[in-house]
Amino acid sequence: MEPKHKNDELLQDYLGHVSQEHEVRVQKVKTMRAQGIEPWPALKPQTAVAHQLLSTFVEGDSKQYDLVGRVMSIRLHGKAAFVHLQDDSGKMQVYIKEDLIGAEAFKNFEQFIDMGDILWVQGTTFKTQRGEISLRATSFSLQSKCLHPLPEKFHGLHDIEVRYRQRYLDLICNSDSKNLLVKRSLMIQALRECLASKGYLEVETPMLHPIPGGAAARPFVTHHNALGQDLYLRIAPELYLKRLVVGGLDRVFELNRNFRNEGISPRHNPEFTMLECYTAHQDITYAMNLIEELVRYVMGKIGASGEVTFGAHALDFNKPFIRMTLYEAVKACHKLSEQELHSEATIDALLTKHSVRLPKTGMTLQEKIYLLFAETVEKELIQPTFITGFPVEVSPLAKRDPQVPGLAARSELFIAGLEIANLFDELNDPFDQAQRFHDQVVAREAGDGEAHLYDADYILALEHALPPTVGFGIGIDRFVMLLTGITSIKDVILFPTLKKK
Repeated sequence: MEPKHKNDELLQDYLGHVSQEHEVRVQKVKTMRAQGIEPWPALKPQTAVAHQLLSTFVEGDSKQYDLVGRVMSIRLHGKAAFVHLQDDSGKMQVYIKEDLIGAEAFKNFEQFIDMGDILWVQGTTFKTQRGEISLRATSFSLQSKCLHPLPEKFHGLHDIEVRYRQRYLDLICNSDSKNLLVKRSLMIQALRECLASKGYLEVETPMLHPIPGGAAARPFVTHHNALGQDLYLRIAPELYLKRLVVGGLDRVFELNRNFRNEGISPRHNPEFTMLECYTAHQDITYAMNLIEELVRYVMGKIGASGEVTFGAHALDFNKPFIRMTLYEAVKACHKLSEQELHSEATIDALLTKHSVRLPKTGMTLQEKIYLLFAETVEKELIQPTFITGFPVEVSPLAKRDPQVPGLAARSELFIAGLEIANLFDELNDPFDQAQRFHDQVVAREAGDGEAHLYDADYILALEHALPPTVGFGIGIDRFVMLLTGITSIKDVILFPTLKKK
């Protein structure tokens, strides 16, 4: 048997402690009710929050304030107690003294109030001899009884399972986690603000698709009983958003969830948030400029400096993002000449050297160069870098580059070795799109489980004329990770997908 990880032992100790403490607190509830005290009473009004009282304190203020918060610490000193209450705005000390609240009330406090309880306190503000602004209680009331102890011993442990399975405990005990998730919300608001200011309309498209499409990924399958047909959780909203552009909505975006039946890792979660945005009568140069502007707008809104430490990397978002072709990136990484880059023997040798297996037979040289890029170059792209010039074979929804045969008018943004955004001029030739769907079907029948299905309804939409359009998608979870310096995707998702216990 493998030895237990230290955190596993701590978790078992904690669960054992929880079980004993839970029994004690349940007994307190029974005693309270026997004495006519309700552990979960009706609402009492809240007239102030901790941050407000701390920031507006005036010596000698005699006004009564009503504060509600979670008990984070209790220190008893004879006939007095110091309690720290935490609410959504911060933490504040409360001074509870028997002379001020009465002997019976103080006895109830000692007997029934525990860490984790939600407490209502009324009192006046003052400053202690040590200079801490506090609330001097004149009365208190339990608002909600907590039946479990707070997991203090897990504070500061970043890999413990309880942080993800019981996110509420993480938010209660770890201010860094709360601040990060608040920052994520502000970033999403900022993205919406910036796009709305440029005339983009936010829309909602179906989550259940009759045909999975819009990305190369394995879908989750479900079944609709009334219709008697299988449906798929969407892997991308792309094909529906482009239908809206056909309908005359020239600037649209959706910021919502996608689902891909893939593995879980520090950089992948099967349920994730994506921003997809489409602009008629523009191209990928416009989209690259817009993405740079969005990044800087969001960083300004969260007060970031533009320089972020991400793992071992120092990322600089202040400089213009690097732009290079996929061929240039491969040449630079592997120190190839132009002749070597276009030598199939050279590319085959490099693939063999790096133990890269060809996923199918009959691959073109361009596909092999792309595979070499994906397996060996992407991870070396640390500073924000737009890579352009992807083979048409791996870009089934992108328009062909009119300047370079065999390549698509497509770009991807990489930061710290992570793909953050995918953007391309949208293929609006219905004949070309139909042929590419057909090629994808052939690939699927040959064993490619991520290849597209043939979507006849989308072809019909294209036949009604999609104007020249550029679209892009940004993975929001990774976007938040990079702009905040967080290296695990689980830390930026409130409830990440976890294996069942």
